[in-house]
Amino acid sequence: MEEEEEWDREGLLDPAWEKQQKKTFTAWCNSHLRKAGTSIENIEEDFRHGLKLMLLLEVISGEQLPKPDRGKMRFHKIANVNKALDYIASKGVKLVSIGAEEIVDGNVKMTLGMIWTIILRFAIQDITVEELTAKEGLLLWCQRKTAPYKNVNVQNFHLSFKDGLAFCALIHRHRPDLIDYHKLSKENPLENLNTAFDIAEKYLDIPRMLDPEDMVNSAKPDERSVMAYVSSYYHAFSGAQQAETAANRICKVLKINQENERLMEEYEKLASDLLAWIKKTKPWLENRVTDNTLPGTQHKLEEFRDYRRKHKPPKLEDKAKLENNFNTLQTRLRLSNRPAYIPTEGKLVSDIADAWKGLESAEKGFEEWLLSELQRLERLDHLAQKFRHKCEIHEEWAVGKEEMLESRDFKKCRLNELKAMKKKHEAFESDLAAHQDRVEQIAAIAQELNALDYHDVNRVNTRCQTICDQWDRLGQSTQRRREGLEEAEKILERIDHLHLEFAKRAAPFNNWMDGAKEDLLDMFIVHTTEEVQGLISAHDTFKSTLGEADKEYTTIITLVQDVQRLAQQYNMTPPDNPYTTLHAQDIANKWREVQELVPKRDQTLQQEMMRQQKNETLRRQFANKANSVGEWIEKRLDFVAAIGVHMKGSLEDHLNEIQHVEKECHGFRPHMEELERINQEVQESMIFENRYTQYTMETLRVGWEQLLTALARNINELENQILTRDSKGISAQQMNEFKLSFSHFDKNKTSRLEPKEFKACLVSLGYNIRDDKQGEADFQRIMAIVDPNRTGYITFEAFIDFMTRETADTDTAEQVMHSFKILAGDKPFITAQILRQELPPDQAEYCIQRMAPYSGRDAVPGALDYMSFSTALYGESDL
Repeated sequence: MEEEEEWDREGLLDPAWEKQQKKTFTAWCNSHLRKAGTSIENIEEDFRHGLKLMLLLEVISGEQLPKPDRGKMRFHKIANVNKALDYIASKGVKLVSIGAEEIVDGNVKMTLGMIWTIILRFAIQDITVEELTAKEGLLLWCQRKTAPYKNVNVQNFHLSFKDGLAFCALIHRHRPDLIDYHKLSKENPLENLNTAFDIAEKYLDIPRMLDPEDMVNSAKPDERSVMAYVSSYYHAFSGAQQAETAANRICKVLKINQENERLMEEYEKLASDLLAWIKKTKPWLENRVTDNTLPGTQHKLEEFRDYRRKHKPPKLEDKAKLENNFNTLQTRLRLSNRPAYIPTEGKLVSDIADAWKGLESAEKGFEEWLLSELQRLERLDHLAQKFRHKCEIHEEWAVGKEEMLESRDFKKCRLNELKAMKKKHEAFESDLAAHQDRVEQIAAIAQELNALDYHDVNRVNTRCQTICDQWDRLGQSTQRRREGLEEAEKILERIDHLHLEFAKRAAPFNNWMDGAKEDLLDMFIVHTTEEVQGLISAHDTFKSTLGEADKEYTTIITLVQDVQRLAQQYNMTPPDNPYTTLHAQDIANKWREVQELVPKRDQTLQQEMMRQQKNETLRRQFANKANSVGEWIEKRLDFVAAIGVHMKGSLEDHLNEIQHVEKECHGFRPHMEELERINQEVQESMIFENRYTQYTMETLRVGWEQLLTALARNINELENQILTRDSKGISAQQMNEFKLSFSHFDKNKTSRLEPKEFKACLVSLGYNIRDDKQGEADFQRIMAIVDPNRTGYITFEAFIDFMTRETADTDTAEQVMHSFKILAGDKPFITAQILRQELPPDQAEYCIQRMAPYSGRDAVPGALDYMSFSTALYGESDL
């Protein structure tokens, strides 16, 4: 073999041989490159960049070569050719005098020598006949196949094939239907060669690699070209007799396995997508933080409603579909004698259920929290408005007070003016004391806003601090002015009693009116008609005091009128009141404002009463609908829970009943949608409690979802039971007997048996399970069959499967292994080439990708282990 691998460089110097080899080797290369959707035209040019050379090696070997360089520079081409030559050398082939630079430079002789090396290694070397070399074995095969034919004597790979009869004999020996050998003549070599080449190309998928004219006109045809072409005949006819039968059996088994794998991949994708969505959504539901503003919180509530109505329902359907697909897959695996499917770690049905449970746990209370946050922020907003209103009143009152108190005018006035200043200061002190309560209220509201984490608390604190600092300065200035006045006080003779009385009455009355205006303009938040009625009662009480206030107003105005009358009587200009800054007009204006605000307050309270009465109507409307829907859902849940092994009738009857309930649910959905609409109106009206019903929208949604999930799960279980019954050939009477036995020992009516209950059921059916170690071992063997996942219980479906387990006729690993052995020609390994010849393309590639390399002593390059593959089809594996 070493002589064949070390190609003879001198043999390529004959121009006739070179021409034949270029045609033959080009056709041979294209017969493989077409599998990759490409071809070559000029063998010394198209392999120069190395890309198609690497592709050719990957196609004929079925292996992956290193990633090629994509540049167009000379060093990129040399690198690619070197990767191909290194791969050829790695297969034990010696490359004598062949370098990458010569291939890149388009040296035709070196290129042909390299292609011959590849043909020798991948098309001829694997030919073994009676332990001869590849060339001798191929020659012996030709001699044996053509021995019975007249005028055919194969002694070599050049002159023996020149007349074409040897090619025709090989075709006739294997496919006598394609050629009439007896009509051929040794005197017509060109016709013989064309006949053989045409039939081989048309019916045997062997491309034309030789030119008939070159074969006839050459004194000695090129041996390597003929060997390459003849090897295609060998591979086309080798092992064809038993291939079809073996391929059919393998196709059947692989089709089942491919479908099961498709279901597994679909389950994995559904599980991955659902878990990813839950992982993405759960942190959003667990995040109980808002931007601390009313609009932002309302926006978050809208997002939550979109989630409940648009995003979650499709995912709930995906969850039900995933569970149904899982159950169907397990049934298919069990019926085809395959082991149970165990999903990837973290993607079990129980993992999905736990993740969903975590999602619903995060979701629970989210809406309630949002609504309470809205209520809190609404109160915060009200407090902030109240704070600003009180600050505005105080700041308006405080304007000019500091300048007045800091004035030193009493040092330059006359005695009577000084006395007036003192009285005026006393009145101011009364006014200051009256305002003390308002300043304390401002500070208290600011403190509450801080405690409730109001979003604009910095501005509130700044404003409150400004008012408090000013208040402290007013107190200090007031004390200093009093001390100054007392020092300067020398005369008090000309006190105008009327001015003094006016000041004493006007200041408190003015403060009372300020308080009354503040109360009449005060904003409120109520949620019931009782609260509104309380405000109306308080307002009525206030109105009852207006009579006394009117008398006080008349008294104050009378004092002013007396001053004017005295001034007219004595022909005097009425002096300014030295005891107060208040004027009769101020009192009159404020009194008029108070009188105007009273009916406005009445109107506001009545409007609020009407709004609360409307809310009360909404509460009753929601309660009536919720009570009706809740009762309907509970009845259907009870009905679904009752269906199963505890109800009489056939599986089809049960399935029809539960499908009828499912159809009722589809018809009932508009009631849920109407209830959602009423609930939205309730929330938009800021209604937080409802004493007319025990149901909330949240509990009704959960009940509805539980009903839909229970229906889907029960329908899937009944369909799988029917599938199991029909696949196992169980009669209706047998199924009823199994159901009665199962139901008898299902004491808790959970549709599944504990191990003790299952053991008692087996004993009642005639199984001899002794009460000793051997009996326990037998029982544990049975448990491993009915509970392969060690869940600790036995479902009705597993119970039925066990009772009929021995009736199925399925394929076995040994049968599949025997089929592969036939295709491999009784060898313990098989090649990718044989698989592609004997199996459909998709199933051939399926086997090639999953078969492990064969590592026995007799392994050839590219050999695959079909034994471990056949065993894996029926055992624990990653298929």
